[in-house]
Amino acid sequence: MSVTNRYRDAWEGFWRDAPEEPGSVIWDAEPELTVRRHLALLVPYLTDRQLPFVDLGCGNGSQTRFLAERFPRAVGVDLSAAAVELSRRADGPGRAEFAQLDATDPEAVRALHGRLGDANVYVRGVIHQSDPADRQPVADAVAHLLGERGRAFVFELAESAKAVLGGLARGPAGPPPKLRPVLAHGLAPAEVADTAFAGLFRAAGLTVLASGEMPLLTTEFTSDGDRIELPGRWVVLGASALRDAGGAGRTD
Repeated sequence: MSVTNRYRDAWEGFWRDAPEEPGSVIWDAEPELTVRRHLALLVPYLTDRQLPFVDLGCGNGSQTRFLAERFPRAVGVDLSAAAVELSRRADGPGRAEFAQLDATDPEAVRALHGRLGDANVYVRGVIHQSDPADRQPVADAVAHLLGERGRAFVFELAESAKAVLGGLARGPAGPPPKLRPVLAHGLAPAEVADTAFAGLFRAAGLTVLASGEMPLLTTEFTSDGDRIELPGRWVVLGASALRDAGGAGRTD
């Protein structure tokens, strides 16, 4: 099974047209406002900081580069070849690695795990942008990449973000400039029900070690100069039911 051609083409078109300037993509806020905050929630649960770090759905690679500065090896993978090329161009020093990967292709995922071994995994905004038939295979891919020792942090838009985005799109001036390319390429954000989110990973054989709510800080601002925030949910995942590194985990 692999991702539909329609969806692959949509992402290729989006990343082919995306400007290369930092902050040009609506969800790509500065790593200090995104992955740094996410790592603070994940690090207490890591069993091995020396494992490779896979940024699944890396987009333009800004979060991958942040990970590469803090861990021995960071690998950004994305369905879109255009995104991978954009990531490589932006990584002047070559600190990170980038590769194309269809996360719904079990053979490709097994090959990546075979090359890296068990890995820690970072996922931000992939499940909610996947077609319904692709969501469980993506969760299964996370489980396979973790193996026995890895841990994952997964952040997705909450169900309520759809209403917020709809309100923005229907504003008097139309959608905010950075939201327009998302809609133009047929990408449908916030499509996963909150009640189904963690269940995808449990079905993949993973244990939810911690969970909570946190907004997605976007790169778009209101006419009053306020940064637009979208409701989001997160989970820390592991293959074992043991709660490592002490802590009962949050379940709010």
